[in-house]
Amino acid sequence: MFTVVIIAMIVIGLATLLYLGRGRARGNGGRGLKRHFGPEYDRALARHDGDVRAAERELDERVRQHGSLRELSLSPEAREHYVTDWAAVQEQFVESPQKAVSEADALLARLAMDRGFPDSEQFEEQVAALSVHHAYFVQGYRSMHRAARDQSGTEEMREAMVEARGLFEALVTEQSANPDRRRPSAPDDQGRAPWPLTGRHAKGRNT
Repeated sequence: MFTVVIIAMIVIGLATLLYLGRGRARGNGGRGLKRHFGPEYDRALARHDGDVRAAERELDERVRQHGSLRELSLSPEAREHYVTDWAAVQEQFVESPQKAVSEADALLARLAMDRGFPDSEQFEEQVAALSVHHAYFVQGYRSMHRAARDQSGTEEMREAMVEARGLFEALVTEQSANPDRRRPSAPDDQGRAPWPLTGRHAKGRNT
């Protein structure tokens, strides 16, 4: 009888340790996902009505599908071209906000494809891939994409343009996806970049 009790206690102890170990591993995994995805983690959690397991499964699946994607480098000429085009779009916004937002949306889609991300015709797949590598910037792209299609008000479109420029700068300057550096150089209050978005300046940055 004593032996049976000892064995039962050992079994219970091992089961408890296994349970706690899995809990710690899941907690570490969850914290890792939250740190890597930042606002995307919170967005996934909201999409799944607070279901942590479902949200983390979604994010794990994104990593599984797109984590091995290797971003392509831009040539200096391509980089200069993109920066010049983005500056032109920003200037166009004053006269034609809707057209500017639509062109900026298309420009950012092309830039993402040139960096090796999926075709923009599959927008959700492209955004999912971008979220794995640039999680802290990708919501701005969503906002601009929506503004380009929903006939948003001028202020909403301006805010979308400002927010989307975070991803543009991350892609065009080929910044690493470091979650501790959550935004590229901050814009000023008027939504302009702190360095002039001109072709000449872009060229200077690469010399």
